[in-house]
Amino acid sequence: MGEEREDPQKIKRIAAAAYDYENDPRWADYWSNILIPPNMASRSDVVDHFKSKFYQRYIDPDLVVDPMSTNSSSQPSQASGASSNTSASTNDRARPRSSGSTSRTSGPSSTAGPNATSVRWDRQTVQFSVNAWVFVVAVLAVFPLVPKNLSNRAYRLSFMGTACSSLFSLYSLYGRPRAWNLQALQVYLQSVIATKDFIYFIYCLTFVTSHLCLKFALIPILCRALEHVAKFLRRNFSRSTLYRKYLEDACVWVESNTSTLGILSSHAEIGVGFLLIISLLSWQRNIIQTFMYWQLLKLMYQAPVTAGYHQSVWAKIGRSVNPLLQQYAPFLNSPISAVQRWWFR
Repeated sequence: MGEEREDPQKIKRIAAAAYDYENDPRWADYWSNILIPPNMASRSDVVDHFKSKFYQRYIDPDLVVDPMSTNSSSQPSQASGASSNTSASTNDRARPRSSGSTSRTSGPSSTAGPNATSVRWDRQTVQFSVNAWVFVVAVLAVFPLVPKNLSNRAYRLSFMGTACSSLFSLYSLYGRPRAWNLQALQVYLQSVIATKDFIYFIYCLTFVTSHLCLKFALIPILCRALEHVAKFLRRNFSRSTLYRKYLEDACVWVESNTSTLGILSSHAEIGVGFLLIISLLSWQRNIIQTFMYWQLLKLMYQAPVTAGYHQSVWAKIGRSVNPLLQQYAPFLNSPISAVQRWWFR
């Protein structure tokens, strides 16, 4: 019976050891959020332990990860104490590790797993809290029975919250520029400009600074917040009775229909672009905002994270509109060709 229990775990441990952590971007994010002393971070047994915890969290929840032994951190000091030829300086370095700072050294060894998880959860919890708040406020903004004053305030707060969430995510994943000069900023922007967080950050800035109130523009914000909230709940509350009873079906649907949410967002984003063009005929027109937004749509068309959805929508628009233009407005061919040259440049 004991062998039958151990065999599956042995296979799981072999699979965890053979996993390609370096090519998984989640591992770099996970490891960067673990707070342990530098002398422990360089030890292979410590790294292997946290790799196993990462594998358990993201790949195979059934893997059993044994806690790190507290004796392993004091082995160097015991070895140095047992050797008669060890110098006094070596003993001085070893003694605090085994006696004076036992609680500090053994603390990370015995509780490094939970501490690392809690530190990582802190970052995730911030994102979850902000996105949950954005979702509630955005729903309040689009709800028709809400007073206009409150609705307009909720509208702007939704964009501000998403902008803060995107900026926080960019800082967590990419840090800040190495220097505050033009060359360093260019290098930094080149590394983040095609990311979804940067695109949503610019998207939110475009509307939070505008007097024009387009509730239709909240659809991508709602989809993004819903996706973040569902992902967090499913990963961290999957064993909760309350989650299983009321939220599991909704979260599973959201995570299995991310493509549907992406297509809905891309339709809304392109629709907002045409609404901004129509708004140029009203007293609320903003030429600069419209131009900036169409530059952002151009970026969305080219950036890998959004290109698939946007190119699909534009292809659908082309199939519907081109025959009508050829039949009823052939004189628009030249202006449309000029716009297309700018678009694909």
